[in-house]
Amino acid sequence: MSAGLESARPLADAFFTSPGLRETRALLILQDGQPIYERYAPGYGPGNRFISWSMAKSLTSTLVGELVADARLELDSPAPVPQWRQTPGDPRARITLRQLLQMSSGLAHVEAGPDPELSDTNRALFADRSGDIVAAATMAPLAHTPGTVFEYSTLTTHILADIVTRTIAPQARTPDARRRAMNGFLKARLSGPAAMPTLICEYDPKGTMLGGSLCHASLRDWGAFGQLYLDNGVVAGRQVVRPDWVAFVRTPSPGFAGYGGQFWLNRPLPPGKESSLFSDQGPADAFAAVGHLGQYTIIVPSKKLVVVRLGFTPDSARAPLKAALGRLVNSLPDRP
Repeated sequence: MSAGLESARPLADAFFTSPGLRETRALLILQDGQPIYERYAPGYGPGNRFISWSMAKSLTSTLVGELVADARLELDSPAPVPQWRQTPGDPRARITLRQLLQMSSGLAHVEAGPDPELSDTNRALFADRSGDIVAAATMAPLAHTPGTVFEYSTLTTHILADIVTRTIAPQARTPDARRRAMNGFLKARLSGPAAMPTLICEYDPKGTMLGGSLCHASLRDWGAFGQLYLDNGVVAGRQVVRPDWVAFVRTPSPGFAGYGGQFWLNRPLPPGKESSLFSDQGPADAFAAVGHLGQYTIIVPSKKLVVVRLGFTPDSARAPLKAALGRLVNSLPDRP
């Protein structure tokens, strides 16, 4: 047992024993590319796929990055969204791909509120607008000038998923053709080369990948995704994701230092701004894919560390969970 793991083990075990952290289903710690801790709650194991919730956004960002690397998309060009080009002078036609990725599009999406069933996200995923999530996402008007205000929005990521599908398969007209094209691209450019064989994503009835919310993978495959970004996009000597894309996703969004390109950042924040990580504890170089109910894939370059926590923790217990993750991360030693 390494000295680092010896000090971290009680903190890791506490995720399964502390009532205040609610239900942890699986926890993995990788350091220097090696697993040093892996544990599952009763009823779960290496063969289970675990839901991403919003960790899927980081997967979708990776697919966008592949198309930017191929010069098929451009970060600072207007996003190719046909619904915004039907009416001359539509101000939404100026929204760039970068602004969508950094959640600064200005679109008037309602992510959550006092009546969750009325939020745009839940209506589009589970209720009256779920038949065509792209239509639900693109119908929103502007609430702010693009590039000026950070506003977290799951529907924004579904617009990105549709952009990927239409870019790789412009002739795909049926839902089945769209699904097959996206599944093939996902396997060829991410799950295959990144060694994530269990990764699957869900689709709406129109064949749009629900890339903001609903992908599934094993604990180890979520760890492999974190390791991909920790290693600057390299897997087994192959450059899977370009280093400049890894740098981009860690670049803060305008107006909010805690978010990058569909990844959360552990940057210090001004008073009144809430971190989805543990910015009060550091380290400032940590970044993460984060999902609803306490899904975390945390990458910490200064420690050569990946921590994956999967489970069910409601918002009421989110603060203790974040604090516990911060203590766990900071109990492990830095690496040169």
